[in-house]
Formats: sequence, C-alpha cells, structure tokens
Amino acid sequence: MKEINSIIKTFLDNQHNNKKLFLATVVNVQGSTYRQPGARMLMTTSGEIVGTISGGCLENDVIEHTRLMTDKKAKVITYDTNAEEDIIWGFGLGCNGVVDILIESLEKENSVNPLKFIHQCLSAQKSGIIATIFSVTGNIDVQLGACLTLNSDDFVNSNIPESSLQQALIKDSKAALENQHSSFHKYQLPLGEVNVFIEFIQPPPNLMIFGAGRDAVPVMNFAKALGWKVTIFDCRALEVTQERFISADKVILTRREILHQQVSVNENSIAVVMTHNYFDDLAVLKLLIPSHIKYLGCLGSKKRTARLLTDLQSDVGELTSKQLEKFYAPVGLDIGADTPETIALSIVAEIQAVLKNRDGGFLKNRTKPINQRNEIQEVKIK
Repeated sequence: MKEINSIIKTFLDNQHNNKKLFLATVVNVQGSTYRQPGARMLMTTSGEIVGTISGGCLENDVIEHTRLMTDKKAKVITYDTNAEEDIIWGFGLGCNGVVDILIESLEKENSVNPLKFIHQCLSAQKSGIIATIFSVTGNIDVQLGACLTLNSDDFVNSNIPESSLQQALIKDSKAALENQHSSFHKYQLPLGEVNVFIEFIQPPPNLMIFGAGRDAVPVMNFAKALGWKVTIFDCRALEVTQERFISADKVILTRREILHQQVSVNENSIAVVMTHNYFDDLAVLKLLIPSHIKYLGCLGSKKRTARLLTDLQSDVGELTSKQLEKFYAPVGLDIGADTPETIALSIVAEIQAVLKNRDGGFLKNRTKPINQRNEIQEVKIK
C-alpha cells in the first residue's frame, strides 16, 4: 500500500508539467513470479522511477520500451522466465513463470486514468474495480490498455466502445466488487476475443491503536511503513501523546466513558487494544466486539484474556462464534517476541496474515502455492 501511495503522489506532482509519464502494470502471471497482478511502476522522462514490477530485473528493459512508444498506444510485453532465452538475455528472474506487463502513456486527456481512479478510492476509503484489457485477437473495436472503472456507488467510467463487451464487464466487475476479489476473464465475441484483468482496489487498513504507551510506537511505525492509516486513542488524555505519535494520521485524547462518541468502525477497520489498564481494555472490547470490525487484537496473558472474556460476556451477553473468531488474544504470532519491537512485529504480521486469510506459518511447510493461481473465466458474448 505504501508503494501505490508513493506512485500516486509522484503522478499528482508531475501531471501538470510537461513531463511524459508512463505506467507499467503487471496484468497477468503464470507460474511463480516475484510480483503479482496489480503491481505497478511509474516512470517519468526525467528518469524518476517509483514502484517495482519485479525483483529488479525487468525494470530497465521496460524503461527501454517506453522510449520507443511515440504513438501513445499501450503495449503488452511478455517475459517468459521458463524459457532458455532467459539465460541468454540475462534477466535472471529465477522464478519459473511468465509475466505480462502493460505499458501505457498517461496523457491528461485520457478519459479513464487508473491512477486517478485509485487515488479517488483511497481518498474516499472506498473499494472499486479496474477492468483492464491486456490481450486482443481478431477484429474487435477495442485497444490494449482500454479499461472500465466501477466505484462503490456503481458509477461506471469506460473507454471501451464495444457495447456488448462493456455490459459484460460491468456485470463481472460488480460481482468482483461484491466478492472483494480480483479475477481474470476471457471474453469470446463473434469477431475475436479479449483477455481482461478485473482488479479489486481496496483502501488501506485503518488501524486503531487503543493505548499510547511506548510499546505502541513500534506498532504504529510498522503499520505506517506498510501504508496503513493509524489512529491512536489515549484513554489517559495525556498531551505528550501528540508528540510521541507525530507520525499517526490522528491522535485522539479521550476517556473510556466517552469512547463510544469517538470511535467509528468501517469496512477497513482493524484494532489493537494495549492500554495496560484492565478497565480501559474492557470498555474498548465492549464497544468493538459487537461491531463489524475485521480484526480485534488484545495485548495480555491468557489468564488476563480469560477474565476479560468472562467480564465481557456478563455485560454484553454470550459471545457468538463469529465475534470470537475475529478476536485475537493474546495478540501476535508466535515468534518468540520479548521486546517492544519484536512484539510489534508479531502483532502487525498477525494482522497481515488475517487480512490475507493466511495462517502465518512457515512457507516451507505450505503445500499450496504461495500465491493464488489465476484461473481465467471464459465468457461467450453473442
């Protein structure tokens, strides 16, 4: 998330000058690759590069391709790291996969700009969809890089002239938005076919940290390094907290009696409770357990956690399995953490695992692919 924020900032800083901007996007992969679909890299004619599309081995070659793009038409470059030519050309990816990279010129007059749309989604804290065409065969009135965007209010913007294809894309984009999942589709039309990457755009997690002790500082720092939004709630209402958490997006000085007036939970909310005050922790849990929060972690021993749950149920009633499922206490992954920094690392790593629906185990013991395979859904359009 931090990477796309940097890309957007550079784009916004440069869009009103005369510099040409090029965007490279990983739109499809097969097998094992370093970056997954949706990874982006922004390039300017002044030599500025933001973001990565590989482990550092493809970037220079992609830049060379931008120097040949004089007609403003997008192009897709395929790098096959399974082939013997990989040794000859020296890309040295060593990933045993195939990656398709869309390279496009970002012009001011473009009716659909992916970076502008992503910026709108992140700023509004709303999800969205970008459907990008990365392969065209046959006689179809559509260009490589043409795309359709759909926001959470069902507003559609598109530069795809083929109406039947556009309607099919709208239907599948709405399904992807509802399922909160990216997907790949092959649309077979009477005169040819197109391949489309339907990308789910999700705003960064909004981490609420309840507690403003020194051990909360590295939790904030790790979260900010990942590009998450961070709000600090200090139930002691100490003025020094503002200075200690200067990197936080927001610091709220409060008391547990008025927390309900200041806490707002949305679809991107996650929370860690670490006030070191039992009654403050209990007040926070009473507020958040019944909510639709995605993740709720609480610092403390198993004995303390058991007491919190007992007191909590006596106040709010029997907790459901769904409520208990999102509650993580003692918080963090088992990595032998015993310092504020390692504890913070275990907490943020656990949150990342939960958000990505992983168990946080060793990759060497994983029997499934590390990254999800891209199954292409075929659709016939009459």
